[in-house]
Amino acid sequence: MQTNADDSELAKFSALAHRWWDPQSEFRPLHEINPLRLDWIDAASPISGKAVIDIGCGGGILAESMAQRGAKVTGIDLSDKALAVARLHALDSGVSVDYQKIAAETIAAERPGQFEVVSCMEMLEHVPDPASTVRACADLAAPGASVYFSTINRNAKAYLMAIIGAEYLLRMLPRGTHEYQRFIKPAELTRFARDAGLDVVELIGMHYNPLDKRYSLGAGTDVNYLMRCVKHA
Repeated sequence: MQTNADDSELAKFSALAHRWWDPQSEFRPLHEINPLRLDWIDAASPISGKAVIDIGCGGGILAESMAQRGAKVTGIDLSDKALAVARLHALDSGVSVDYQKIAAETIAAERPGQFEVVSCMEMLEHVPDPASTVRACADLAAPGASVYFSTINRNAKAYLMAIIGAEYLLRMLPRGTHEYQRFIKPAELTRFARDAGLDVVELIGMHYNPLDKRYSLGAGTDVNYLMRCVKHA
Protein backbone atom coordinates (compact mmCIF):
# COMPACT_ATOMS: atom_id res chain seq x y z
CA MET A 1 0.00 0.00 0.00
CA GLN A 2 1.43 3.37 -1.00
CA THR A 3 1.55 5.70 2.00
CA ASN A 4 -0.71 8.73 1.71
CA ALA A 5 1.88 11.20 2.97
CA ASP A 6 4.03 14.04 1.68
CA ASP A 7 7.68 13.77 2.73
CA SER A 8 8.14 17.53 2.61
CA GLU A 9 5.17 18.02 4.95
CA LEU A 10 6.52 15.42 7.37
CA ALA A 11 9.94 17.06 7.31
CA LYS A 12 8.40 20.48 7.93
CA PHE A 13 6.68 19.42 11.14
CA SER A 14 9.45 17.06 12.26
CA ALA A 15 11.88 19.98 12.24
CA LEU A 16 9.64 21.79 14.75
CA ALA A 17 8.73 18.76 16.86
CA HIS A 18 10.89 19.75 19.84
CA ARG A 19 8.73 22.90 20.22
CA TRP A 20 5.37 21.10 20.10
CA TRP A 21 4.54 21.60 23.78
CA ASP A 22 5.84 25.16 24.05
CA PRO A 23 2.64 27.26 24.21
CA GLN A 24 4.54 30.30 22.90
CA SER A 25 6.02 28.48 19.90
CA GLU A 26 4.82 27.97 16.36
CA PHE A 27 2.24 25.58 17.86
CA ARG A 28 0.64 28.27 20.00
CA PRO A 29 -2.54 28.28 17.86
CA LEU A 30 -2.99 24.55 18.49
CA HIS A 31 -2.68 25.07 22.24
CA GLU A 32 -5.20 27.90 22.12
CA ILE A 33 -7.82 26.11 20.03
CA ASN A 34 -7.45 22.76 21.78
CA PRO A 35 -9.91 23.48 24.63
CA LEU A 36 -12.51 24.52 22.06
CA ARG A 37 -12.20 21.45 19.88
CA LEU A 38 -11.90 19.14 22.90
CA ASP A 39 -15.08 20.51 24.49
CA TRP A 40 -16.88 20.34 21.13
CA ILE A 41 -16.00 16.68 20.68
CA ASP A 42 -16.72 15.76 24.30
CA ALA A 43 -20.09 17.51 24.28
CA ALA A 44 -21.33 15.68 21.18
CA SER A 45 -19.70 12.32 21.98
CA PRO A 46 -18.81 12.05 25.69
CA ILE A 47 -15.41 10.39 25.46
CA SER A 48 -14.81 9.02 28.94
CA GLY A 49 -14.29 5.28 28.70
CA LYS A 50 -14.54 5.24 24.91
CA ALA A 51 -12.04 3.89 22.39
CA VAL A 52 -10.78 6.96 20.53
CA ILE A 53 -8.25 7.33 17.73
CA ASP A 54 -6.58 10.62 16.78
CA ILE A 55 -5.33 10.60 13.19
CA GLY A 56 -2.25 12.76 12.62
CA CYS A 57 -1.76 13.29 16.34
CA GLY A 58 1.60 15.07 16.02
CA GLY A 59 3.01 15.84 19.44
CA GLY A 60 -0.18 14.73 21.14
CA ILE A 61 -1.92 17.93 22.21
CA LEU A 62 -5.44 16.69 21.45
CA ALA A 63 -4.74 13.00 22.09
CA GLU A 64 -3.36 13.66 25.55
CA SER A 65 -6.19 15.99 26.51
CA MET A 66 -8.74 13.34 25.48
CA ALA A 67 -6.92 10.75 27.58
CA GLN A 68 -7.04 13.13 30.54
CA ARG A 69 -10.83 13.05 30.22
CA GLY A 70 -10.90 9.30 30.51
CA ALA A 71 -10.81 8.19 26.87
CA LYS A 72 -8.81 5.13 25.78
CA VAL A 73 -6.76 6.92 23.13
CA THR A 74 -4.69 5.69 20.22
CA GLY A 75 -2.68 8.41 18.48
CA ILE A 76 -1.11 7.79 15.09
CA ASP A 77 1.34 9.81 13.04
CA LEU A 78 4.17 9.23 10.56
CA SER A 79 6.70 11.58 12.18
CA ASP A 80 9.17 9.79 14.44
CA LYS A 81 10.20 13.04 16.10
CA ALA A 82 6.66 14.18 16.81
CA LEU A 83 5.76 10.78 18.27
CA ALA A 84 8.88 10.79 20.45
CA VAL A 85 7.85 14.16 21.84
CA ALA A 86 4.30 12.92 22.38
CA ARG A 87 5.47 9.83 24.29
CA LEU A 88 7.84 11.80 26.51
CA HIS A 89 5.21 14.38 27.35
CA ALA A 90 2.64 11.67 28.17
CA LEU A 91 5.11 10.11 30.59
CA ASP A 92 5.68 13.47 32.22
CA SER A 93 1.92 14.10 32.40
CA GLY A 94 1.14 10.65 33.72
CA VAL A 95 -1.45 9.86 31.05
CA SER A 96 -1.75 6.74 28.94
CA VAL A 97 -1.91 7.11 25.15
CA ASP A 98 -1.04 4.37 22.68
CA TYR A 99 1.11 6.24 20.16
CA GLN A 100 1.91 4.42 16.93
CA LYS A 101 3.83 5.23 13.77
CA ILE A 102 1.39 3.99 11.17
CA ALA A 103 -0.62 5.39 8.27
CA ALA A 104 -4.36 5.88 8.66
CA GLU A 105 -5.07 3.57 5.73
CA THR A 106 -2.89 0.82 7.21
CA ILE A 107 -4.39 0.82 10.69
CA ALA A 108 -7.88 1.03 9.12
CA ALA A 109 -7.16 -2.24 7.30
CA GLU A 110 -5.89 -3.81 10.54
CA ARG A 111 -8.54 -2.53 12.97
CA PRO A 112 -11.75 -1.74 11.09
CA GLY A 113 -14.75 -0.65 13.14
CA GLN A 114 -12.90 -0.66 16.46
CA PHE A 115 -13.23 2.98 17.53
CA GLU A 116 -16.18 4.83 19.04
CA VAL A 117 -14.73 8.27 18.26
CA VAL A 118 -12.35 9.19 15.42
CA SER A 119 -10.68 12.60 15.18
CA CYS A 120 -8.64 13.98 12.30
CA MET A 121 -7.85 17.60 13.05
CA GLU A 122 -5.70 20.03 11.04
CA MET A 123 -4.36 17.19 8.92
CA LEU A 124 -6.38 16.79 5.71
CA GLU A 125 -4.80 19.87 4.12
CA HIS A 126 -1.36 18.28 4.53
CA VAL A 127 -1.86 14.93 2.74
CA PRO A 128 -1.83 14.24 -1.02
CA ASP A 129 -5.17 12.40 -1.01
CA PRO A 130 -7.54 13.72 1.68
CA ALA A 131 -10.39 11.54 0.42
CA SER A 132 -8.30 8.46 1.21
CA THR A 133 -7.77 9.69 4.78
CA VAL A 134 -11.51 10.31 5.16
CA ARG A 135 -12.23 6.75 3.98
CA ALA A 136 -9.72 5.40 6.49
CA CYS A 137 -11.39 7.37 9.29
CA ALA A 138 -14.76 5.95 8.27
CA ASP A 139 -13.38 2.41 8.19
CA LEU A 140 -11.93 2.81 11.69
CA ALA A 141 -15.25 3.98 13.12
CA ALA A 142 -17.73 1.54 14.59
CA PRO A 143 -21.32 1.72 13.29
CA GLY A 144 -22.96 4.78 14.83
CA ALA A 145 -19.60 6.26 15.91
CA SER A 146 -18.76 9.93 15.45
CA VAL A 147 -15.94 11.09 13.18
CA TYR A 148 -14.52 14.60 13.52
CA PHE A 149 -12.58 16.64 10.98
CA SER A 150 -11.15 20.13 10.92
CA THR A 151 -9.48 21.86 8.00
CA ILE A 152 -9.39 25.11 6.00
CA ASN A 153 -11.76 26.31 3.31
CA ARG A 154 -10.42 27.21 -0.16
CA ASN A 155 -11.38 30.73 -1.22
CA ALA A 156 -9.93 34.24 -1.36
CA LYS A 157 -10.81 35.02 2.26
CA ALA A 158 -9.14 31.84 3.50
CA TYR A 159 -6.02 32.65 1.49
CA LEU A 160 -5.86 36.17 2.93
CA MET A 161 -6.49 35.12 6.53
CA ALA A 162 -4.87 31.67 6.81
CA ILE A 163 -1.77 32.40 4.76
CA ILE A 164 -1.20 36.15 4.29
CA GLY A 165 -2.60 37.08 7.71
CA ALA A 166 -1.54 34.17 9.91
CA GLU A 167 1.82 33.40 8.29
CA TYR A 168 3.06 36.76 6.98
CA LEU A 169 1.37 39.58 8.89
CA LEU A 170 0.55 38.23 12.36
CA ARG A 171 3.30 35.57 12.17
CA MET A 172 1.16 33.13 14.12
CA LEU A 173 2.53 30.29 11.97
CA PRO A 174 5.82 29.74 10.10
CA ARG A 175 5.77 30.81 6.48
CA GLY A 176 4.99 27.87 4.25
CA THR A 177 2.90 26.02 6.85
CA HIS A 178 -0.01 25.85 4.42
CA GLU A 179 -0.39 25.54 0.66
CA TYR A 180 -3.51 27.18 -0.70
CA GLN A 181 -4.19 24.56 -3.37
CA ARG A 182 -4.51 21.93 -0.63
CA PHE A 183 -7.30 23.72 1.20
CA ILE A 184 -10.64 21.88 1.08
CA LYS A 185 -14.08 23.36 0.53
CA PRO A 186 -16.83 22.14 2.86
CA ALA A 187 -18.75 20.76 -0.12
CA GLU A 188 -15.70 18.70 -1.09
CA LEU A 189 -15.23 17.34 2.41
CA THR A 190 -18.94 16.57 2.59
CA ARG A 191 -18.65 14.57 -0.63
CA PHE A 192 -15.61 12.68 0.67
CA ALA A 193 -17.51 11.84 3.87
CA ARG A 194 -20.68 10.67 2.13
CA ASP A 195 -18.71 8.57 -0.34
CA ALA A 196 -17.05 6.90 2.68
CA GLY A 197 -20.37 6.02 4.32
CA LEU A 198 -20.57 8.93 6.75
CA ASP A 199 -23.52 11.22 7.43
CA VAL A 200 -22.59 14.87 8.02
CA VAL A 201 -24.47 16.09 11.10
CA GLU A 202 -22.71 19.34 12.03
CA LEU A 203 -20.58 21.98 10.33
CA ILE A 204 -19.19 24.86 12.39
CA GLY A 205 -16.58 27.58 11.93
CA MET A 206 -13.46 28.30 13.98
CA HIS A 207 -12.88 32.06 14.26
CA TYR A 208 -9.98 34.21 15.46
CA ASN A 209 -10.38 37.77 16.73
CA PRO A 210 -7.07 39.62 16.28
CA LEU A 211 -8.20 42.37 18.68
CA ASP A 212 -8.58 40.22 21.76
CA LYS A 213 -6.50 37.36 20.30
CA ARG A 214 -9.13 34.77 21.10
CA TYR A 215 -10.65 31.87 19.22
CA SER A 216 -14.30 30.89 19.16
CA LEU A 217 -16.67 28.46 17.46
CA GLY A 218 -19.68 29.75 15.59
CA ALA A 219 -21.53 30.23 12.34
CA GLY A 220 -19.53 30.85 9.19
CA THR A 221 -17.13 28.40 7.54
CA ASP A 222 -15.30 30.81 5.25
CA VAL A 223 -11.87 30.02 6.70
CA ASN A 224 -11.31 27.36 9.38
CA TYR A 225 -14.11 24.89 9.98
CA LEU A 226 -14.94 21.67 11.80
CA MET A 227 -17.22 18.85 10.68
CA ARG A 228 -18.88 16.11 12.69
CA CYS A 229 -20.00 12.96 10.92
CA VAL A 230 -21.67 9.75 12.03
CA LYS A 231 -20.89 6.31 10.61
CA HIS A 232 -23.88 4.60 9.03
CA ALA A 233 -25.43 2.17 11.49
